[in-house]
Amino acid sequence: MSTAGPNQTIGLTTISRTVASLAVGVVHTLERAVVGEGRMRTARGNAWEAVCADRARADQRAELDRLVAELAAARAAARDRQPVS
Repeated sequence: MSTAGPNQTIGLTTISRTVASLAVGVVHTLERAVVGEGRMRTARGNAWEAVCADRARADQRAELDRLVAELAAARAAARDRQPVS
């Protein structure tokens, strides 16, 4: 039978969690002090940046597809104009 008593030892995982928790707190406080309250990164802000990045990539893919189709049409037209030997 095991009970948690006042002399319970601290394990390596407990120390790691404590250090990680303190580090997150320090980074959060430092970010708030450096960038200001209004410019803090949030989950909503991160999601919006991801949406914008996805839209930009889709626009770039569409532009590239348009250019490739234009090039293919120009090559086909040039091939059709060449005399057959």
